[in-house]
Amino acid sequence: MEDYKSYGQNSFNLPHDLVQLPTGGIFYKSKKKSVKVGYLTAADENIILGSLNNNVKDGVVLSLLRNKLFEPDLRPEELLTGDIEAILIFLRNTSFGFEYTIGLTDPATKEKFNHTVLLDEINIKKCEHKPNEQGFFEVTLPKSGMKAKLKPMNMFDTMDIDRMVNEYPAGRVAPKVSWRLNKQIISLNDNEDRGFISQSIETLPIGDSKFIRNFLNDNEPSLDLKRVAIAPSGEKVEFEINFGVEFFRPFFWLYQIFSRPILLSSEVPSYFL
Repeated sequence: MEDYKSYGQNSFNLPHDLVQLPTGGIFYKSKKKSVKVGYLTAADENIILGSLNNNVKDGVVLSLLRNKLFEPDLRPEELLTGDIEAILIFLRNTSFGFEYTIGLTDPATKEKFNHTVLLDEINIKKCEHKPNEQGFFEVTLPKSGMKAKLKPMNMFDTMDIDRMVNEYPAGRVAPKVSWRLNKQIISLNDNEDRGFISQSIETLPIGDSKFIRNFLNDNEPSLDLKRVAIAPSGEKVEFEINFGVEFFRPFFWLYQIFSRPILLSSEVPSYFL
């Protein structure tokens, strides 16, 4: 884990705005419903360009969060996915505007076409179940009948699993499902002992494992990123907004525009024309 004394965490006097968190802060100790986020600057361009050139998504996201989250009592690694997405949309909107052009494929002709999404129209996904005051979901597993307290994984949990996968012996299948469940399950039948939980996970019916995965996917407060586009053929195309390297690609095109002596108009993306 990074030290708190990073640039962004100590730059509270720089220009910033409040970003409402889709989770409402219920999963964090501070319980803050909104966080201070700084605007992207010329210095941030170096970080983004370096990551874009190497197609490193996670690197650019974590670097931006560490530089732009102006909250001393909330580490970027503690953030849940939906809150990270809300911050990324704020950073992109305040730098490049609300329009985000995505390349899709026409299902009828297999031809590529562009579709523009208005990022300021994205709403928070409606969830049926709410967590308790501690930020845990209380459920009964359908197959084993055990009572479970669950929590969504944060960024540190995801990074930790990625680290364990990378360190796992080559040629062997890493038990990622078990690792994920160990992060998500807080207690089983009110027993919070980690040894008991780990042992129980190894004999957990697949139906319970799938239930936990689907329940958290459906009920973790996040943004509704599912969209439908009409292709040139008239067919509907369902897609989901993602936050890969392409999300910050305008920085890359901006770099090309100012670093090349000649640029034909056909080489410039539509959002610059």
